[in-house]
Amino acid sequence: MNTGKVDVLLGLQWGDEGKGKVVDVLTPRYDVVARFQGGPNAGHTLEFEGQKYVLRSIPSGIFQGGKVNIIGNGVVLAPDLFMGEAKDLEKSGHPLKERLHISKKAHLIMPTHRILDRAYEAAKGKDKVGTTGKGIGPTYTDKVSRNGLRVGDILSDFENKYAAHKERHMKMLAALGWTDFEGFEETEKLWMEGIDYMKEFKFVDSEIEVNHLLRENKHILCEGAQGTMLDVDFGSYPFVTSSNTICAGACTGLGIGPNKVGNVYGIMKAYCTRVGSGPFPTELFDETGKTIRDLGHEYGAVTGRERRCGWIDLVQLRYSVMVNGVTELIMMKSDVLDSFDTIKACVAYELPDGSETKDFPYEIDNVKPIYKEFPGWKKDMTKCKSQDEFPQAFRDYVAFLENYLETRIGIISVGPDREQTIVL
Repeated sequence: MNTGKVDVLLGLQWGDEGKGKVVDVLTPRYDVVARFQGGPNAGHTLEFEGQKYVLRSIPSGIFQGGKVNIIGNGVVLAPDLFMGEAKDLEKSGHPLKERLHISKKAHLIMPTHRILDRAYEAAKGKDKVGTTGKGIGPTYTDKVSRNGLRVGDILSDFENKYAAHKERHMKMLAALGWTDFEGFEETEKLWMEGIDYMKEFKFVDSEIEVNHLLRENKHILCEGAQGTMLDVDFGSYPFVTSSNTICAGACTGLGIGPNKVGNVYGIMKAYCTRVGSGPFPTELFDETGKTIRDLGHEYGAVTGRERRCGWIDLVQLRYSVMVNGVTELIMMKSDVLDSFDTIKACVAYELPDGSETKDFPYEIDNVKPIYKEFPGWKKDMTKCKSQDEFPQAFRDYVAFLENYLETRIGIISVGPDREQTIVL
């Protein structure tokens, strides 16, 4: 039987590539938008009609009328944060309860998971990962160790299940010598309100729903959080997230067979950023890095943290294209580089032994970027309405990227608004 395919949209760098905006631009083509992994540590910022929205757990297709939005089994969900996010969206006139379905198999982030997150980071001292403290790592740890609490558990004997999990966490915290429980009671109270609020939504076996929709030839867009270099297997381990952020994560995070994956859209910036600790070969510590940060408003949508900024890393990007099977690239924030005299792109790494490589190595702590320089285009691209208006220097830069990455760039963003998106 012929069935539909899912397209997958994901970040190719260290996250914060602008996935939310692109999903919102692409969703008119789709009937369903499904989120397949991650938790509320990542925020997708969308701007349109003069309003700014930050989505943490809710799929970005929620703004398109009549779309089904699914939170898949691979997601970890914090009921209190979900409630806050959903109520804000409802205030803006979007009928969430009609549009949003939640997988029974998604795991719940408990208040004690957040305390465990802080306790584990404190125990690591100078080697801390730089997590957002939202409890995501400990929730995935519980999932993998077969100790998780899931959305479906809300439907029967929930209070006893919750109490047993909480008691186990308290013993773990006591063993770590952790004593800071300030604000816990208020958090727990709000969390329980979030549980009651979640009951107003439709809980589904999302893998069955998604495959039914595919059999009906519905068009489905799968949306990831974070970026490829934060993947627990293929990222810059241990400075990674706790889930599979790559395309294969859409299969496990939604229950889709690999033969059902169609297009894989990989999103990148025209430069590179990273949040938190960990290696970042092209990071700029000078005035140029600061200028990119200021022009690109590179501060976390959820945390407000300054993002580390650097030139585009094509060694890393080619690796991401490979492990994801990217079929089309989408380049964001091209306009941020409008005023630079010279643009650089890392085309190889110099390894500690002095040799050069274009293959992404096991460790990137001690590599030195080898750059190719390009003349800047020196034009305000935020006003461009079509590719015909792109300056020649920018066209040359795009052509070089496509050639190096052996993948077509299909969409270029030249500003934050939905309208500032040029399909090539």
